[in-house]
Amino acid sequence: MSSLTVSPEYSALLKKFPPKVIRTEEENETYSEILCQLDQRSKSLTRAEKELAELLTLLIEDFEEKHYRLPRAKPVEVLHFLMDQHGLKQKDLVGVFGTPSIVSEVLGGKRDLNKDQIKRLSERFHVSPEVFF
Repeated sequence: MSSLTVSPEYSALLKKFPPKVIRTEEENETYSEILCQLDQRSKSLTRAEKELAELLTLLIEDFEEKHYRLPRAKPVEVLHFLMDQHGLKQKDLVGVFGTPSIVSEVLGGKRDLNKDQIKRLSERFHVSPEVFF
């Protein structure tokens, strides 16, 4: 078995922020706050801090994949859900779709989403385009 070597700086960071599998919302929030602080300084991070950020990202993604997975739904159902969660009305999506009539047709199930609309929706709601497939 080979031994892994870590820099003294990385060891110090691990002692300050001991990583572990995230099991609670509180732990997720704590790790997310640490990652956010590192992200704000992203251009000036040391190699050790970049390693820690990468590790925290993996731990947070793992927790959120297990706890926040969206149930399978039709694309229009996902869109209605996201609109409801963000307090949006049909008129608020004209910028995504181009015209009120297209918004109406999509929300009414008369028109499917195209690739460009999916891209704009995923950016608008900060979700993976995958939720619309």
